[in-house]
Amino acid sequence: MAPGGGRAGPGYDEARQATVAAGHNGPVPTYEFRCHECAQTFDVQRPMSASADPAPCPDGHPNTVKLLSTIALTGAAGGEGARMPVGGGGGGGCCGGACGCG
Repeated sequence: MAPGGGRAGPGYDEARQATVAAGHNGPVPTYEFRCHECAQTFDVQRPMSASADPAPCPDGHPNTVKLLSTIALTGAAGGEGARMPVGGGGGGGCCGGACGCG
């Protein structure tokens, strides 16, 4: 496990150095990949500018695919007890009218 509790994947140090060298001092995103040969799922941390770059699996297989990951949000933007709006507004349709479908 990486310092601070996160998982550092292959190439993390190189990605971190490239990010700092480019003038960015924040954390780099984590991208999830799956190997077609051994079915292993693994994480790679790298700058967003390198998100589409290929990533060999930890066993060295080159045939991998980047997975569509979901994000986890923690905390509350509006302070403790903030809630997501529910119902009201929108016109129905596939997304409650937010996309203009309903």
